Amino acid sequence: QAQLVESGGGLVQPGGSLRLSCTASGFTSDYVAIGWFRQAPGKKVREGVSCFSESDGSTNYAEPVKGRFTMSRDSDKNTVYLHLNSLKPEDTAVYYCASERLALSCWLYRAAEYGNWGQGTTVTVSS
Repeated sequence: QAQLVESGGGLVQPGGSLRLSCTASGFTSDYVAIGWFRQAPGKKVREGVSCFSESDGSTNYAEPVKGRFTMSRDSDKNTVYLHLNSLKPEDTAVYYCASERLALSCWLYRAAEYGNWGQGTTVTVSS
């Protein structure tokens, strides 16, 4: 069974930066799709933030984070990173990574396509 573990969340002032990590174990990365989602306080829906597809090499970002967030990957460590820059109070949320194998692409807005999820890491942006 695949396992994902997020880390790196914390309290940061507006304009600050964080790096979130998502480390995978228990599965091979055959055509894997990795997605980052977030759930803001009081909201029921997890919002897509970014995703990466190993199949076509694409990386996609949601409009609210374009130009501020960046995904990167260290295959040797089985870890995907989400670099959060120029953080705003509205970025406050629990951030989750998700994965799905044998994917032809990644899904930025379809959380249900991902079969494996981490436990989440909390990001709070406040002065």
